[in-house]
Order: sequence, then structure tokens, then C-alpha cells
Amino acid sequence: MAMTTDNSPFSISTVSDALQQIPISKGISRSIPPPGFAPRSIVSDTGSNSLFNVMTSGEGLAQFKEIISKSDRKELRLMASLLTSDSDYFMGVVGNVYGSRRVQKLLGISDDVDDFFYAAILRRFYHIMTDKYASYVVIRAMLVFDQKKKYVMYEHLLHHALDIARNQYGCIALNEIITDADDPFYRNLLLEVVARNALCLSNDPSGNFVVQHVLTLNDLRCTHNVGVSLRGHCVDLSFKKYGSYIVEKLLDTEESMAVVVTELLECEGDRLMRLARNEFGSFVVVKTLKLTQVMKRVDLFRGLVQKLMPFLHLLRRSHGSNIANFLESNV
Repeated sequence: MAMTTDNSPFSISTVSDALQQIPISKGISRSIPPPGFAPRSIVSDTGSNSLFNVMTSGEGLAQFKEIISKSDRKELRLMASLLTSDSDYFMGVVGNVYGSRRVQKLLGISDDVDDFFYAAILRRFYHIMTDKYASYVVIRAMLVFDQKKKYVMYEHLLHHALDIARNQYGCIALNEIITDADDPFYRNLLLEVVARNALCLSNDPSGNFVVQHVLTLNDLRCTHNVGVSLRGHCVDLSFKKYGSYIVEKLLDTEESMAVVVTELLECEGDRLMRLARNEFGSFVVVKTLKLTQVMKRVDLFRGLVQKLMPFLHLLRRSHGSNIANFLESNV
């Protein structure tokens, strides 16, 4: 139902008085709508801009928390309605560091207030998930929304998972949601998406952080599936900075370690030598030597030593000096 301009939040005493008491920094314009904002007729431009300024002000965070605690559900529903009535307006608020923080404080208060934010998030789900500040609104929503809302949001997340994972801010938000996921079914589905696409994600400047993250969760099934997806590509990844981090994490689990060691042993001598002298690969090789020795995998340890010893003199004068020192001390 359309609301008249008289329904501005500033016509309700509790919200009105409290909002108008929040100081707006002199450096903030009294009329700074977000890019592309075209306000609907449900509220005056002045009311929209005033609310936008209050939500995105760097001052008055403590007062805003007090406003929420003193406002009744009708007032909070009105505030939520005004904030979410236009997608571009909402995006402008949550895309601001202070706006994001304030909206997060409004989440989880009641289901009917959450309904407004839930609908607004779904309308711009991918854009919100890949925004530096807005993404934290989704992270918070996944913690406090009811299960029905969470299930729909999980479905959206699964649909956009790869694109989100390959975004510089989306990968951070996705990692947070995977960590905090309280539904085993959807958590496993997200882990499966990452594991199944581990190769393309490992070679992506943002996606590799998601692969690294899931390998730290001590989920043996996921680690196994990542290892399967990366089988035959571990050496190539070890030549790269972030790829080498992923391979090192695979070494931390005995089953996936075997995948890495087998690939190293199947390497031609010249390629293994280049890897051992590489600034990133050398760490993979020396960690493999140490782990196979500690875990008493004598066959694997000896196999690697035999392939590396002929290049000992070359390793000393390169990034592989750490490997040379280990071989001289332990063989």
C-alpha cells in the first residue's frame, strides 16, 4: 500500500526526535542520494535525503542504537520500509561503511522488520554480496534471519557461488558464510561447489582464497574432493604464490598429501629441480620432505631424496637452499 509523504519517519515522535538529534558531519551534504537513486513518491525527497544522511553519517552510532531500543515495531517497520522501498537507495545505504553497520543493527529484531530487508537483499543479491561493505549485511542476515529466509538465501548463494568467489570482496563474504553456516545440508552443498571447481578457483586471484579457506575447516570429505579436482595440477600450482599455499594445505592431510607427493615423484627431474629452486615451489618441496619423514612414509621420503640429491649443488645457490640444508642435515 502506498504511503503519503505525511508518513515520513520524522512525523513519529520517538524516531523523529531521536534521528534529528544525531549530528551530521559538516563535511556531509544534506542532499547526497546514492548513484542512480530515483526516489519513489512514497516519501518526500527531503525525508529520503535526511534518512540517508542519518544512516550514512560517521557520527551518532551510539545514539542510533538507542533509537532502535526505544522505537516500537511500527516505527521500526516504517524505517525498514523507507530504507528498502527503492533498490538503488538501499544499495547506497548499505554500500556505505556506516550505513552497513546501522542496517546490521536493524536485522533480527523481528520477522516483520526482517521481511523488508530480506526482500531488498534478494533483489540485488549478487551486487550486495560483492560490495565491500554491503556484503556484511548479508553475512549478518544469514546469522539472524529465520530458517525459511536463510534457505532461499542459500539457494541464491549457490546460484552465484562461483562468481561471488571470484570477486575480491565476494570471496571474503563467502568464506564468512561458509564458516558460520548452521545448516549441514547447505554447508555441504557450498563445500561441494568449491571442491568441484577447485582448479579454476585456485587459479583465480580471489577464488584461491576460498579454496584455501575450505581446506582449513578440517572437513575430510571436502579436502579429499579438492585433492581429486587438483590431481595432476599440483606442480603447476606450486610455481605460483597462492597456488603454493593451497598445495601446502593439501599436505596437511595424509590422504591428500599422497596426491601431492605422487605428483612430485612423477615429475621429470629437470621440472622437479626447477620447482625446488622456485621462490614458491621450494616451500612445497621442503614441507613435503619434512612431512614424509615425520609421518615415516619411508618410500615417499626416499623417492624424493633420490630425485633431489643430484641437484644439491644447484639448490644451494637458489631459493632451494632451504631444501639443500634439509637434505644435508637429514640424509
